[in-house]
Amino acid sequence: MDFEPADLAADPWLRPEWGRAALLTIDTQIDFVENGASPIPGTAAVLPAVAGLARAFRAAGRPVVHVVRLYDGADVDLARRTLLDGGAPIVRPGSPGSQPAPEILPPGAPPLDPAALLAGGFQPMGPGEWAMWKPRWGAFYRTGLEAFLRGLDVSTVVVAGCNFPNCPRAAILQATERDFRVVAAADAISGADGRHLAEAARIGALHAPASAIAAAVIAA
Repeated sequence: MDFEPADLAADPWLRPEWGRAALLTIDTQIDFVENGASPIPGTAAVLPAVAGLARAFRAAGRPVVHVVRLYDGADVDLARRTLLDGGAPIVRPGSPGSQPAPEILPPGAPPLDPAALLAGGFQPMGPGEWAMWKPRWGAFYRTGLEAFLRGLDVSTVVVAGCNFPNCPRAAILQATERDFRVVAAADAISGADGRHLAEAARIGALHAPASAIAAAVIAA
């Protein structure tokens, strides 16, 4: 049986708990924006929506976690190893292109600390805001993200960022597997289309425009 988002929102087990929500921005880094070292089409276009979500979560005092890739040594996806072995300068630790897009960061955010991130740390970027590294597609694989969010009493994750077919999709799947309530910010994820969102809905992930999510978080 197929479900529409309205049906999912009526389910008390799936309904977002906005007062316990956290925002995950996925791979929203300079190298992945148009004109970067490995541009993902459409990422520049969604940056205003991602930035608006981040501002709303800050205003509401809700957590924001910027999930980033750093390609260091051989600890990378098999699908990327040939590319990186050839010297492709993509999100290399300490490089300008590895930094989150400045639009999504709080004022005064520090540069990424590659050593701390690659060691599994959560680097403070501002009050209630952190960066973390993930070694593969999914934000929860080989990371401390689940425990970190549980420690903040988060029940609901909002996913935004770069390239739905890869890392946002993996984050959504992994979050639902861990019994988080999940909302995909439909117009704040590059590469997302109606089919992707419908597939996410079939595993219990809602989707909504960034503006509606922002209003709900601020009102909670």
